[in-house]
Amino acid sequence: MELTTAYMTENCERYIPNPAIPKWNQSYYFNFYDRKAKLGAFIRVGIMENLGETNGFAIFFKDGKPLFTRVNMQLPYTSDRLDPGLEVAGVRMEAIRSLQTCRIRIDLEDFGADLEWDLRFPMGDSIVPSTEGDDAIARELAYIHLEGTCNVTGTVRLRSGEIITIDDSGFRDVSCGPRNWAGVQHYRLAWPIFDNGMACVAVHAITEHGHSYQKILHDGKRWHNIGKVEETITFEDDDLGFRHVHWKVWDEDEKLWEFNGTPLFRWQFPFDTFVMVEQMMEYRLVDGTIGYGMGEGGFRFPWEGNGN
Repeated sequence: MELTTAYMTENCERYIPNPAIPKWNQSYYFNFYDRKAKLGAFIRVGIMENLGETNGFAIFFKDGKPLFTRVNMQLPYTSDRLDPGLEVAGVRMEAIRSLQTCRIRIDLEDFGADLEWDLRFPMGDSIVPSTEGDDAIARELAYIHLEGTCNVTGTVRLRSGEIITIDDSGFRDVSCGPRNWAGVQHYRLAWPIFDNGMACVAVHAITEHGHSYQKILHDGKRWHNIGKVEETITFEDDDLGFRHVHWKVWDEDEKLWEFNGTPLFRWQFPFDTFVMVEQMMEYRLVDGTIGYGMGEGGFRFPWEGNGN
């Protein structure tokens, strides 16, 4: 079986083996934010077959405070995949319609969720072939990294019995390839979804092989490659969390898209000598159009700085 980009993309929600790469990874990631309920979540499952490990987290928050937190970073390996479905630490994920709709369920005594992510348009691959040699992300983190903005609907159940309706937007991604956090010194990213339909995947990573980027943009009609990225990150006093971000991205037609962001919620995910600091952000384009989505930084230890 030849692991071409086309093959991996077509089968990204299914089982794809690669015994040649020790840190071979398949992962499924979801987030959302409902502005009316002021409730959101980050949910991920990563499967590292050749290490015999599965990791996962499900973090829900409301009004800027944690609501449900489950983090398991070194569970036994599972041979199940998103298509047709898998369950990791009580979080059930399943592809209802391949590469279109996914359902996630949690059913515990004191918390529950039943949510669907339905793609607004086909996912785009943010690992864009480079003519400038900045392929360090592909070497260290993923061969494919498909992104899509979604309508997110369903319910969240609290311990009190209250049922909260969710009807807003969120991102999801599917990735396949190596996942070597030790090869990444630092990265920062922005994943906003704006009310005018524009959505952006902008990732700047500093790795053992130099600077590298994931960068695609959807204007509400189609995906665009991003030619250039500039970002200014103001960190909190701990040098980990974002206090304010300012991103400028130019698409392949040299159109400038510029936006700012401030955090609504923050959580940290440890990977031994690496940590991801994940934040839900409120973003604004320079014309005032509002958006929501993830802002994230990753840091390798011993501490090597935050890229500023």
